Amino acid sequence: MALSSPIRISLIVSFFGILAFVLGVIAENKKPAAGTPIQGKDVVICKFPSDPTIAMGSLSLVALVVAAIVGHVAIFFPYSGKSVPRGALFQSTSLTVFFVVAELVSALAIAMLLWATVTEGLHRSNTIHHDMTYQCPTAKTGLFGGAAFLALDAALFWLVCQMLALNARADYLDEDDNKGEYGQVYAAEVDGSKV
Repeated sequence: MALSSPIRISLIVSFFGILAFVLGVIAENKKPAAGTPIQGKDVVICKFPSDPTIAMGSLSLVALVVAAIVGHVAIFFPYSGKSVPRGALFQSTSLTVFFVVAELVSALAIAMLLWATVTEGLHRSNTIHHDMTYQCPTAKTGLFGGAAFLALDAALFWLVCQMLALNARADYLDEDDNKGEYGQVYAAEVDGSKV
């Protein structure tokens, strides 16, 4: 059975959103609390254990960016070859509100993931310090985890935006939803038979 375009797009957004979440949580859990300071002559050299934090953070960031891009595609994609003007889509107040929220949450999640990954990378690359009291910290605890949850939230907001965009498209194109009109239930249908 072939999946329709809306279902395929929503599955892609869901997959990459969940992937960004899982990778961000793994990055948070694998991140060491601090490195080991080794005293040298007038310097402190930091030694960090080998762990996948930077790789997981980077992959989580990439997955989130893909989810956000496909989330935009989900809204503006011409399903069944029928395109709808942006102005008609954004006449729906709910779609406009959820679109802005999805953009903001995605941007915040990207910023947090980028901040945590770059900070961790800088700590790992700058290992020689002239401050003899330096304790060899890693990225702030909770950044990867918080960004992971924001990435999941962003994917969910993009899915809601897709549903609202499909409703706005149906209203603009005057498409029937094949569910009938409101109030078309007959009393005889309660027994399971139609009159």
